[in-house]
Parts: sequence; structure tokens; C-alpha cells
Amino acid sequence: MTDASTLHFKSVNYTGQGKGRRLIITGAVHGNETCGTKGIQRVMEQLDKGELHILNGSVTFVPITNPLAYQKGQRSGDRNLNRNLFPNEKPQDFEDHIANWLCPLLAQHEILLDLHSFNAQSQPFVMVGPRNNDGTLQPFKHEAEERAMARILGVKRFVDGWMATYGAGVQRRLRDDSEVQTVLKYGVGTTEYMRSTGGMALTLECGQHADPHAPDVAYQAIMNVLAHFGLIEAPKPEPIALEDMEYLSMVEVHDKLAPADTFSRTWSSFDKLTVGDEIGRRADGSAVLAPFDAYMLFPDVNAKPNAEWFYLAKVSDSFV
Repeated sequence: MTDASTLHFKSVNYTGQGKGRRLIITGAVHGNETCGTKGIQRVMEQLDKGELHILNGSVTFVPITNPLAYQKGQRSGDRNLNRNLFPNEKPQDFEDHIANWLCPLLAQHEILLDLHSFNAQSQPFVMVGPRNNDGTLQPFKHEAEERAMARILGVKRFVDGWMATYGAGVQRRLRDDSEVQTVLKYGVGTTEYMRSTGGMALTLECGQHADPHAPDVAYQAIMNVLAHFGLIEAPKPEPIALEDMEYLSMVEVHDKLAPADTFSRTWSSFDKLTVGDEIGRRADGSAVLAPFDAYMLFPDVNAKPNAEWFYLAKVSDSFV
């Protein structure tokens, strides 16, 4: 059995002689999502052998962000690291200790690429940040540059709207302003924290956990980002054409209201829904129907009452 108190945190930095961007790339934020770890280790091996050179700026690799979850082969150590990611003066769990190390490290950089995988069979996708805004939820000013980075990662599916949709659900459920702010913090993970420091950040979901191609997706994305920002000497990758993209915006979150609320079938993210399709049944037997043509996102069969049950996304045609 792992003694969490003996675990340490590891990052590896490569700095070139020329001026350039400060990039950080993370893997295994969730311990059973190892494609990013493998992709990072492959690039580091090339750098250490002299087959690849960082010429400008710097890149920091964190192959295993959550070592406890990684050793367990599970999503989390004590809790989900990718929620409520803030420094904590009185850490209560292992992930709080990670946050106390990771958050200052993120803040030293300008750009984050966070590498993940997912449970159900589907194609890789990238979660992008908000439009430029001066709002209180997630103010942002790097929309154009972040979305340009997203288009060179090598994937065709793009999703935005996480914090706005999550936040709307929180506001609907809660009345007390202080409680709202506490719960809103739960929606903050690596990318949201990075943007809060003034940087830009993308989450790349590289494929299904066990997909043998997922580490290749992670590796190619790393190489493309290094070339895109000029850290290595390589041709800049061509961005995916807008007409070849599938761009979805999260627009609604639907809550589980009672323990007996159930899905009508086993749903996976990106399952297509037509208006009127039955999604589930409430405890009183009433049907939960798709309110419009949509895509299912993040269905949670283990959701508790008064918490997110599933999200709906719509096709959008205005990525840039």
C-alpha cells in the first residue's frame, strides 16, 4: 500500500539559449490517463539523446502530475485534482498538496497543454477556453492565440463553454452568494487556473484510456506545439481547415433531482440527440427529453441529487 507522505512531485525543464515562450505540458492529472505521460516521456527521451533541441524559450514537462493516483492506477488519489485547484494553506488531502506545488509552477509559465484521455470509445477532442471577456467568472484576453494553438494539435473536434455552463448550473441551484462562490471554485482545474494567472491553456483529450494510438496523439500534439511556438527548429504545423472542424459549445447542464432519477440507456459523451429523444426518467416516472438537437456530454450515472447529471452541447459555426 502506497504511503502518500513519501511521494514527491517532479517536473523537468529544458531552456533554450534564445528568447521565447514559457510552455508547460502536464500528463496524468488523472492517474489512469497515461497517454500524456507516454507522449511526454517520448519527447524527453529525444531531448536527452540530442535528437531534438530546445532552441528558444523553455518547456517544462510534468509527466506524472498526480503520483498517488498514478500508482493506484485510478482517476484520483484522494479526490479529483482537476476540480477546486487552488493553493491551500491547510491542505486536507493529497491533491491539496499537489495544488500547493503545481499552482505556483503553472503561474511561472505562459502556456499550458494538459494531456488527458477518456473512458468511452470516441475520437480525440480539445477543450478550449472562453471568448475574450472582462466578466467575473473567467476573464480572458488570449482567445485568438489560444484557438490558433488548438487548431494545430492534430484533432478535428473542439468543445468550449465549460465554465459558463457549469457556472449557470451553480447559480441555478444555490441562493447564498458565498456558497455560490465556493462551488464555482470547484469548477476550476488546470486550464482554468492557468487562465486565472493571465496565461492560456488547452485540455487535449487524446482518446480512450486503453487506445494504443492515444500516446501517439499526445506525442504529435507536443511536437506541433513546440514547433508552433518556435521552441524547436521545425516547420510550423498547418492548422486544421475551418470546414474540417467539428466545433461544439456546451449550452446546458441538467441536474439529477432524486436518487431514483435514471438514464434510459447507457450514454456516452458525443452521442447525438434529436429533439424529443428520451434521455432518462425522473423518480416520478416523467420523461426527460432532449429539448433540442444536441450532443450528450459528461453523463454521470453516479451523480448525487442536486448535482450535474449531464451536459448538452450544440454545434457552433463561429470558432474564430
